[in-house]
Amino acid sequence: MSAIYDETAIKKATNVTINSDLLQKAKSYKINISKNFEAYLAEVVRKREEQQWLEENKSAIDAVNKRIEKEGLFSDEHRRF
Repeated sequence: MSAIYDETAIKKATNVTINSDLLQKAKSYKINISKNFEAYLAEVVRKREEQQWLEENKSAIDAVNKRIEKEGLFSDEHRRF
């Protein structure tokens, strides 16, 4: 699966606010906060982009589904299920 962003781009420092107890526990388990946050953020962005794509293509998807419902699939006569 291809990345949704340039994984070779330089890292940029930023500030985030996080629950202090959660931060302490994550550090006690030696969890790489930056790496895990980046992975989580990438997943959130992927889901948003997927949602946006579905919204942008809704009319085309609906049209294809309507045509299939009306005419069936070209392979219907060859299916065995």
